[in-house]
Amino acid sequence: THTLKYFYYRSSGVPNFPEFLAVVMVDDVQISHCDSNTRRAEPRQEWMEKVTADDPQYWERETAKFLDAQQTYNARIEILKPSFNQTGGVHVYQSTYGCEWDDETKKINGFSQGGYDGEDLLRFKLKEAICAAAKPEAEILKRSGDEKKAEMESLKYYLTHECVYWLKKYLDYGRSSLMRTEGALLSRHLHGYRLLPWRSHTVLEER
Repeated sequence: THTLKYFYYRSSGVPNFPEFLAVVMVDDVQISHCDSNTRRAEPRQEWMEKVTADDPQYWERETAKFLDAQQTYNARIEILKPSFNQTGGVHVYQSTYGCEWDDETKKINGFSQGGYDGEDLLRFKLKEAICAAAKPEAEILKRSGDEKKAEMESLKYYLTHECVYWLKKYLDYGRSSLMRTEGALLSRHLHGYRLLPWRSHTVLEER
């Protein structure tokens, strides 16, 4: 089974750390990165340069996608603070989404979930194309998702079609490299960050 995962991290009040960080991984190997300091999507594997040859606007689109996500997450963290009766301090909103593809059975699966301050917050139910709140404080975000049914259906389509398309493309571009690094620790590829598991999610911590 192969996986394509996107990790988004939005922090508030964390010193010496980007307010927003996006990491893209294929089979637990980091392939690209963007943060609020550079404001630019960049490759993390040499073979990712091949993408530009086939798609010259690829990195511009990725940059725009990540910067748009940053604005969305800025709003979410400000919405959540009052829900948790918070004003200042250190807070983190993080999400991961992506897809899995079994190259033998051809089975595909998509996932999307979010967490706040180390606790599960929201989970996307793929079959029903709805969000489920893990905590009462997340209901405000869940209701927002429920009101945007078309966006939820669009997310379902993305996770089960477009995401899988790109997963296969990345595997084709970097197959020899990815096969050599299969089973490698995720933290080896994060260039200054390490991943810490919490419940069903993951937290990025600066080294």
